[in-house]
Amino acid sequence: MKPTEATVATVAEAPAIIAIEAPQTYTLLGDFVMLTKARLTTLVLITTAVGYLFGCARVDWFLFFRVIFGTAFVAASASVLNQYLERHVDRLMRRTKDRPLPAGRMSPGTALGLGALLGVAGIIYLANRVSPLCAVLAGGTLAIYVLIYTPLKRKSAWCVTVGAISGAIPPVVGWAAATGRLGAGAWILFGILFFWQMPHFLALAWMYRDEYAQAGFFMLRPGDIAGAKAAAESLLCAIALTAVTLLPVLLHLAHFIYAPAALVCDAGLLVCASLFLAQRNRDSARRLFLSSILYLPLVMMLLAVFRR
Repeated sequence: MKPTEATVATVAEAPAIIAIEAPQTYTLLGDFVMLTKARLTTLVLITTAVGYLFGCARVDWFLFFRVIFGTAFVAASASVLNQYLERHVDRLMRRTKDRPLPAGRMSPGTALGLGALLGVAGIIYLANRVSPLCAVLAGGTLAIYVLIYTPLKRKSAWCVTVGAISGAIPPVVGWAAATGRLGAGAWILFGILFFWQMPHFLALAWMYRDEYAQAGFFMLRPGDIAGAKAAAESLLCAIALTAVTLLPVLLHLAHFIYAPAALVCDAGLLVCASLFLAQRNRDSARRLFLSSILYLPLVMMLLAVFRR
């Protein structure tokens, strides 16, 4: 934001004060963590783990760690390749301009090679040490995220939906590793992650709409400056999410005690989504975003603990 003339005049008339800030230090390990989006990758691994635990009758810990290990490589690859493709526009946003590529601490060729290596290694490992089905699912996630979602962000707000599809597949990988197939449980997990991501990312997109617009990203529906469409879509998806979270009990995949516990989580998210629709300001969007962060691990834990 540029300073106003009044601010400039005030600063000019004030006594000179020199503020010396300690320079930010970066390490190779820190840049690797930033490049692979460690927090996002951790979330992917948690949902994959829950997918496995939800699907298995008896935990094979060696298989469990193999699917987590392979999925970690693929998830890290998706983040690296995403930042490689967006390195030019990342310079335009305050919250991304210090990433290794836009800041010039890593060459694009190095990032591309690292991303490709992680992806290929992860898919081959899953195919050989877990199952070909898990490798196909993980490869599909990578392809959707990098080849469709990433470029679509600069063309259409449908990118949020496509991104939600990609983000909903990891727990299905875990389920497939446990059962060797796709089934009702896999689609329930997919539905929970898909509908959860919509209010989560729409709230974030509305909070940072100016930065996204400056970078040329279409994260909101055309003309949705006031956020009415984003808020309405968030509420509808929260309602759909509530319905999907009840399916494990109805299909005898979870014990009955899971239902009231999940409904408490659903009620909290529904209240926050309703407030976002009613108020449509940064506080209500932030409240919805933070509640969604709390919601997912709670519901995932409930699924893992109360599975049949």
